[in-house]
Amino acid sequence: MKKITLILCMLPLFAMGQTLTLEECKQMAHDNYPVVKQYRLVQQTRDYTLQNIVKGWLPQVSANAGGYAFTDMLATSNQMAAMGMDMKNYMLNGSVTVNQNIYDGGQMAANKQVAEAQSEVQSNQLNVSMYEINDRVEQLYFGILLLDEQLAQVKLLQEDLTISNNTVSSMMKGGVANQSDLDAVRVEQVKSQQQQGSLVASRKAYLRMLGVFINKQLNENTQLERPSMIAVSEANNRPELNYYTAQSKLLDAQRKQLDTRLRPTISAFGMGMYHTKVMDMMKSGMLLGGLSVSWNIGALYTRKNDIKKLELQREQIESQRETFLFNNRLQAENTNGQIENLRSQITQDEEIVSLRESIRSKSEKKVKLGTESVNEMLRDINAVSQARQQKALHEIQLLKEIYNMKNINND
Repeated sequence: MKKITLILCMLPLFAMGQTLTLEECKQMAHDNYPVVKQYRLVQQTRDYTLQNIVKGWLPQVSANAGGYAFTDMLATSNQMAAMGMDMKNYMLNGSVTVNQNIYDGGQMAANKQVAEAQSEVQSNQLNVSMYEINDRVEQLYFGILLLDEQLAQVKLLQEDLTISNNTVSSMMKGGVANQSDLDAVRVEQVKSQQQQGSLVASRKAYLRMLGVFINKQLNENTQLERPSMIAVSEANNRPELNYYTAQSKLLDAQRKQLDTRLRPTISAFGMGMYHTKVMDMMKSGMLLGGLSVSWNIGALYTRKNDIKKLELQREQIESQRETFLFNNRLQAENTNGQIENLRSQITQDEEIVSLRESIRSKSEKKVKLGTESVNEMLRDINAVSQARQQKALHEIQLLKEIYNMKNINND
């Protein structure tokens, strides 16, 4: 019984639905998008690569074992054999060698910088992919807000038509109107209900698509908060610019890596060996140690071309950056033009709505006086509704363009 009572108490809460903001939807869409999992993979790959590079400073140990058979190397006599100089025709041996890197010419440090730069490039590339979600979420969000405004205007139209219905009904009782006049009002009421049903169906479809993005079950009771008007900065903070910068830093790291290939390397080594005696005079084991200097000048052969390849890649990155900034500026100029145009239209819309409402009010009075037909009054009522809807459309479009401008600059 207690459970039933609790459920009944919670039903009004479920019916009320939930209210979401644009920023909440964006954040939930980012958290839900499959690409976000790749951030962790990029981080883990970088960590493993760096750990492997650092382990290059650990001693390198190798073990070898072998057996050899050979022909007589010396001609021995009985006297030599008696002196322990008799040669055997086989040998078994084993050895352990330890190499310790002392100086690698800066190769490991350069490899670490390259690994970190590659990880930074991949992370910024993911940022670019994730940023594209903002536009897709905003398209759905403002689409729902526009449908909400249209539904609100349809409701106002229905209220006006209800008043007209009551007015015409009263006039019929007084013999001033007839059934055809009442039917004309009823036709407009049915048309408004039909429009309302179509808008509600579209709103449900948009909510389902938005729900997929943010991983939430949204229903017809879900309300979206209308964003406030904001001032947009002209500073450009788009993630694409960070991506191009990260690519340039990777080329810098690879350029330093080329320099390290020209430097010598120094290492210390030690070796312990044990073998079967070839002759009795030999010892079974020995130790060996020393320093080794290695200098491979093979990198000089391809160095010139390697440097040219890096410079060509740098030119490509710069070209991509300039192309992006050019297109970005065009998009910003177009959006600014749309914003100015919509603000001008909204000012005119307000005047048109005021005039239409005045005309409708006078039309209703004329119908009561019998100097105007019901159809003419309905025409004026519809004109008011259309003017209101046009104003609401422009207001939502203005908001959308302002937030689009915010996305263009990542403000």
